Amino acid sequence: MWFLENAWLIPVIPTVGYFVILLFGKRMPLKGAEIGFGTLAASFVIACGTVYQWIQRVDHYSAAGHEGALGTLASFGRSIIPAQAEGGHEVAAFVPPVIRQWTWWQVSDFKFTLGIHIDGLSVSVMFVVTLIAMLIQLYSIEYVKGDRRFTFFFSALTLFAAGMLCMVIAESTVQFMLGWEIMGLCSFLLIGHWWEDYANARAALKAFFTVRVGDIGLLVGMSVLFFSVNGWAQENLGSDGFSIFAISGWALSGDASRTVLLWAGVALFIAAIGKSGQFPLHTWLPDAMAGPTPVSALLHSSTMVVAGVYLVARLYPVFFEGFRIGDSNVNLIAVIGGITIVIAALLAFVQVDIKRVLAYSTVSQLGYMMMGLGVGAWLPAVFHIFTHAFFKACLFLGAGSVSHSASHHSFDMKKDMGGLWRKMPITFGTFVISTLALAGLPPLAGFFSKDEIIDNAGANGYRVFQIIGLFGAFLTAAYMTRCVYLTFLGKPRGASAGLASHGDEEHELDDDRVLVDAGVVAASVASHELVDTPAEGAVAEGEAPQGPGYDTDHVTVHAPDHGHAGDHGDHAGDHGDQRGPHESNWLITVPLVVLAAGALVAGFLQAPAFNIEKFKEWVEPAGVALLYDEGEAVQAGEELALAAPAEGEGEAAEGEAVEGEAAAEAVTCAEEVPEGSACFAPELTHAEFAWSKAAISILLVLAGIGLSGLVCVALYGRRDARLAGLTERNGVARAGYGFLLNKYYLDFLYEQGVVAGVSGPVARAMNWINQNVIDGVVNGVGKGAVKAAEATYDILDQGLVDGVVNGAGTVAEGSGEALRPVQSGKVSLYGALLFGAAAVGALILVIVV
Repeated sequence: MWFLENAWLIPVIPTVGYFVILLFGKRMPLKGAEIGFGTLAASFVIACGTVYQWIQRVDHYSAAGHEGALGTLASFGRSIIPAQAEGGHEVAAFVPPVIRQWTWWQVSDFKFTLGIHIDGLSVSVMFVVTLIAMLIQLYSIEYVKGDRRFTFFFSALTLFAAGMLCMVIAESTVQFMLGWEIMGLCSFLLIGHWWEDYANARAALKAFFTVRVGDIGLLVGMSVLFFSVNGWAQENLGSDGFSIFAISGWALSGDASRTVLLWAGVALFIAAIGKSGQFPLHTWLPDAMAGPTPVSALLHSSTMVVAGVYLVARLYPVFFEGFRIGDSNVNLIAVIGGITIVIAALLAFVQVDIKRVLAYSTVSQLGYMMMGLGVGAWLPAVFHIFTHAFFKACLFLGAGSVSHSASHHSFDMKKDMGGLWRKMPITFGTFVISTLALAGLPPLAGFFSKDEIIDNAGANGYRVFQIIGLFGAFLTAAYMTRCVYLTFLGKPRGASAGLASHGDEEHELDDDRVLVDAGVVAASVASHELVDTPAEGAVAEGEAPQGPGYDTDHVTVHAPDHGHAGDHGDHAGDHGDQRGPHESNWLITVPLVVLAAGALVAGFLQAPAFNIEKFKEWVEPAGVALLYDEGEAVQAGEELALAAPAEGEGEAAEGEAVEGEAAAEAVTCAEEVPEGSACFAPELTHAEFAWSKAAISILLVLAGIGLSGLVCVALYGRRDARLAGLTERNGVARAGYGFLLNKYYLDFLYEQGVVAGVSGPVARAMNWINQNVIDGVVNGVGKGAVKAAEATYDILDQGLVDGVVNGAGTVAEGSGEALRPVQSGKVSLYGALLFGAAAVGALILVIVV
């Protein structure tokens, strides 16, 4: 099992690549891009080997479990004949994670460790992260060609993926936090890649500080867990309170305090809200579109924004017990996820920037994942992480392809796109496939994961959230239909028609108007667009409006995504600006095709409609109780590889797993767990699939596509007078559209309320301290120095020093006056003086001698 035991190489290789790119990248033929792509490709190969060996491991333990429970048919695997306990309950074999530890640093007798925790969850996520990161590296070679910070871009992009992989395989919460923060730093660097533009720098800072708010919860939650778990973990497993495996066992052992679990779960969930863009901390995510499109694709599909969902999935026993997910029909996770689904989907309707549409779509889909975890649908939520990565990365890269080769680097669907489906057939085809997968039409990947979340919500008693999920499916289909129509269908507009970017010639939609006046916006409620000509009192394009209610993020100049002319290495001649709209080259289309293929087939890993549940078999941990005795966790009839004490020494051999012999029959965690044992995963239930239930979701998706298509044709194709300019005629529509366009005024609330409410008083207090305390001290010291100088001058300089010097002069002058008569010039007088001096000298000698 070389790959399983050496999975630590998966994040280490791109980390080394990051430093190599920084040190030697500019000297390489591709300026470091080949190093970034190569290291991610190597990690992907190892990840594939890890997946293969994990599947072998699952098959081995499943077969052994069947032998112990049934005695026959072991070779057929758990998916054919499940193991049965004596009571008749299904007992799936517990497949132990592969855990290895190395001492990172030590304080006294306490060791902080680095290690790997490889199980079905980490294997599935590391596979998709390495694959998509590798494809985005390939895509970026062409997309950011000529950028002034090309080498740095690839170094940061490589470290970004390494941070996510470090977090995915983390054995301890400290290591988990390390990967978590590496991603936060890299997101700041990449979102603000073109930091010369104020909007980009502002978006990077907004993302950084918003996520930092949530990270306070991460620190608090992990600290609470450490002090609560540490004693239990040392006594029963020989590990410490940072061990993720120990935390899961403690949460389900029956020894954990419900209150501690609840508040630790709340703190950790706050971190997940910030990182995964959940309501109400979702506002940073659409602004992150200021970064290059490959960054948006990686960030929104498989790395940073998924980290919060992964946190909840990884420490699910804490949330499952703390929020009583299995015993209620409402909890904080489900509520936040449900709200996020709807509010983000509605905001997607009012965007003209294609990347912002996809950004709000990501927020909504993250809401599905979080809601799935909140309603007890752990496996569907994790499967949605897996499937969503393919079609969302494809959609973002497809948007980049349009910008790169057809719209003069603009992302404005209304002004610079339309009619591109003939000129960009590969981009169009992959974009449509991914759109249908996102909407949830069978047999595409999104249907199998999203429908399972919705179905399990109802089966587990969360009926309200089932309805929310269905409504969200309708909205998703509708706003993505609008997106496809404006981008690829209809007549070409602006740059896609061969005109100057954002040109007004032959512009079909110019008579939609947006009036920005004290936060009230007028526009077509069906078209949901900003327009070229601002009304009186509105701001000019490219200027940030000021005052309450203004959408300070939306009214901006759409600059080239991969470099502004003259500033970031814009290279128009290479992208078809002279040839007109055309299909992108193979470096861009190959990743699109691979990702679209994933969107087509990935769902069949977990397709209960066709009796396929391999993802469940390989990824979902079994809810089986294990005995722990003198630091060894054991399972009936099996050897269990855990980082437990070796040979009674009290600690695991460094970098090695330890085998423990079984001592008792395994029981499901749904039953009463024997004393001296613990579960490491909750017992989860799964709704039975039925096409009759799935038909509701399918019909709603088709209705969303159909209705949205009809509105788009009527509004953008025929310019139906009943729809065009509706909000100019209807006050309710105008107010509703303004509410959405200003993003529920949450940004205004945060910036003018929370931030200004805190920063204003703090700034005034600091100013008072500066003026009265700091300046007072400085001025006081200055005045004291002046007084000391005056005293020094008057007393020491004038009185003492000058007095001594002047006195010496006066004495010398007096002596000179007294001795002047001696200098008469008479020889007789000089002889008399000489005789007198000799006489005095002789007298002294006589007396002395």
